[in-house]
Amino acid sequence: MPSDPIRPEDVVYEKYKDETELPDIMALISHDLSEPYSIYVYRYFIHQWPELCILARYNDDLIGCIINKLEPHRETPLRGYIAMLAVKKEYRGLQIASRLVQRSIDEMVAQDADEIALETEVTNVAAMALYEKLGFVRYKRLHRYYLNASDAIRLLLPLKEPQTPTQVDPGMVEEVGGNGGDMQFV
Repeated sequence: MPSDPIRPEDVVYEKYKDETELPDIMALISHDLSEPYSIYVYRYFIHQWPELCILARYNDDLIGCIINKLEPHRETPLRGYIAMLAVKKEYRGLQIASRLVQRSIDEMVAQDADEIALETEVTNVAAMALYEKLGFVRYKRLHRYYLNASDAIRLLLPLKEPQTPTQVDPGMVEEVGGNGGDMQFV
């Protein structure tokens, strides 16, 4: 946490501007996420969807970042995808991640997205709580998804009525209660 109390209005949110910001973005994300990404992965997302790379700054210091994309996906006309989200440890708990995700959702809605997807490690309880609070639902468990061999949970945020019913992985649903009537996502 910074020495002086930080207020929400002290954090400036802005879209990616140019390549000079890339080293700071890479340093922040590589420090906080378990997956190593090459510069080419960053450039894939940022150069094609610069308006979907949103930065959070405090006193000109990069303290948070979200990188997304938006493109056609199978039967879904436009699927948004949250690829990377990171907030410096000392700035967590200040709703910065929530604001970055909400700004991303708003931008993808403005671009007519039908749904938004992402993956997070099953052990990242804080991330799952954040996304679920914003309306995402657990959709599928991906076994040994990450390089460290941990499982991932794919979460979806439907933004429009689907053209065809979405199939939920039966492994993500369990019965609750004794009569087999109630279901809940796990």
